[in-house]
Amino acid sequence: MNKKALIAEFIGTFTLIFIGVGSIASNYLNGGETGLVGIALAHGLAIAVMVSATAAVSGGHLNPAVTIGLFSAKKINAANTVGYVIAQCLGGIAAAAMLKFCVPAEALLAVNMGTPSLAANVSPVMGCLLEVVLTFFLVFVVYGTGVDKRAPQVGGLFIGLAVTLDILVGGPITGAAMNPARHLGPALLGGGMENVWLYWLGPLLGGILAGTIYKKFLEK
Repeated sequence: MNKKALIAEFIGTFTLIFIGVGSIASNYLNGGETGLVGIALAHGLAIAVMVSATAAVSGGHLNPAVTIGLFSAKKINAANTVGYVIAQCLGGIAAAAMLKFCVPAEALLAVNMGTPSLAANVSPVMGCLLEVVLTFFLVFVVYGTGVDKRAPQVGGLFIGLAVTLDILVGGPITGAAMNPARHLGPALLGGGMENVWLYWLGPLLGGILAGTIYKKFLEK
């Protein structure tokens, strides 16, 4: 198992959760001026820069759904898959813990630690299906821009844009996690574990579908 890759995955995922949850708390503190677009861009830019920074070391997965999606396409072995997922989850938990030292408790409490959650009148099944679709888009873009050898060498940018567009649609509905680690860290540190299953099942199914379909039908 590549220790450097695990460190890269930890740092990259830490960044995503720290910036993502931080932007939601900041939106509360500035009276909503950041808005959905700003929150979506914060997540997308965090992914764009950290995928670019970690791609040479670990491939820049930063998401258990990406790792397991690429495992289903035989792009990563089982041992590294387990190591990556653990590092990503630990990065998410550590980021949520660090935020408690950096952001006023009032803001974190008001936004429920930025934990993705279902909107009113959205059933768990609806939420799970939306997470499947959103994560499919994300992992499809990861494969097409960052894994496929024919891809342009700007994968980080487009992966970040995929996160941004998914949040613009899914943010008000499910929180648009697309990433079990994005939900797990904040949930454990105060956001609550309600519907935790759908924030694992939906993204993992979406990642597996994207990895399998791209490999079978599109990869050269």
